[in-house]
Amino acid sequence: MKNEAPPADHASYCEAIAAFLQERLHAKLDKLKDEEDDKRQEVLAQHQPTAWLEDAARRVQQIQAVTHALKPIHPDARGTNLYVEPSTLPALAELGSHALGECFVGDVVGNAAALDVYKLLKLEVHGRSLLTALLAHDADALAALHTDPQQAQALRDALVSLTQPRAESPSSHTLAKQLYWLTGSDACDDAHYTLLAPLYATSLAHAVHAQVQEDRFGEANKAARQARRERKMHDGVFHDYPGLAVQNMGGTKPQNISQLNSERRGVNYLLSSLPPKWQTSAVRLPVHAASVFDRLFIARPEVRNTVRALRVFLESNPDANLATRERREALLDTLVDELVSLAAELQQLLPPGWSRDDERFAKLHRSEQLWLDPLRAEQPDEADFAREWLQLDWPAVVGQRFANWLNAQLRGKLPLGDAEARAWEKELLTDEDGFQQQLRALRQRLNHTATEATP
Repeated sequence: MKNEAPPADHASYCEAIAAFLQERLHAKLDKLKDEEDDKRQEVLAQHQPTAWLEDAARRVQQIQAVTHALKPIHPDARGTNLYVEPSTLPALAELGSHALGECFVGDVVGNAAALDVYKLLKLEVHGRSLLTALLAHDADALAALHTDPQQAQALRDALVSLTQPRAESPSSHTLAKQLYWLTGSDACDDAHYTLLAPLYATSLAHAVHAQVQEDRFGEANKAARQARRERKMHDGVFHDYPGLAVQNMGGTKPQNISQLNSERRGVNYLLSSLPPKWQTSAVRLPVHAASVFDRLFIARPEVRNTVRALRVFLESNPDANLATRERREALLDTLVDELVSLAAELQQLLPPGWSRDDERFAKLHRSEQLWLDPLRAEQPDEADFAREWLQLDWPAVVGQRFANWLNAQLRGKLPLGDAEARAWEKELLTDEDGFQQQLRALRQRLNHTATEATP
């Protein structure tokens, strides 16, 4: 059975408040000199629970808890801020604050010197904040404020008032954004418009910032990014945000905007809203081709450049030493990486079974069909293809075809023959981080599929 946290009680809330005040007290005392005894006694008196909470109840009027704030629109704007729990908002298909549900972080605006009051209300006891408990009229949380029930109720009413608007009616400001929204049918009639004053969805922005931070700098995405850079297979998901912009709010004093803005050091992410640009697929298809080597592979710029560099290097008749071998192997590794990438691109771009269903690909050599269209083995009536794939005779044929193709590309001044072809073939077939890794992943999947299909 799952262990559930015990319910919060009066003692738990008292302990949390006492620990909070002790931490603040020690921070204040550490700044005092030994000879400042009078000041020390004053600080001790101020941090007694009853005295501190009464002072907090007075100072709470200087701040306001919000989920939608005005200052991010313009730091000098004055007007209405709102605290609306996302779960109370109507559910929409579009992304909005309603998507946060119960999992949201409230923000606070106002006098930065009074933010310690909100820090008190954010204290969590068994997964529930003090503010949430007080809003729900929790008897244990209420009793932790004061031993006198009437005093406790007065403190509670004052503290939770920070979730209420500071003015009786909504107001905007000349520095705030405003727009007229057509709500009627006659665009020429002023009465058919409603004046909107948009607010900044600060709780939603904070959740987005946290998600983007994790997607950009989290350990899981670092591993996925490294695998992508090295062109290796990876089980995880790689997250990327093209065109991401950063808006800095508050300058050197982000706390003047809001508490959450201060926690983010003023950083707010803006997702790209540019319209998409059509880009022709960089992957060409093996249409009416007997092999991908002669058309698709050599058409890749990196392949052409590497083949040219390898030809020039070998034609220079380099010395038979370690440096020569390492240079040759580095160029071959580049070709093998490009070949593995080409296979992965075709496997992702085309639907399983493309080598069978489209007459444009009928000329493609059988070994290359097995290599480039492996998931055809999972299609109905393809038991022979699956069996042929799992016999794994075809990788050696692909290796031979690659070797013969490379020999043909390098011939000219170079006397290349079977020995060189075997070297090229071995380089491909023993590539553990690319060709073999891709092969193992597919073999595992197709073996599993074949096992499930066996009655």
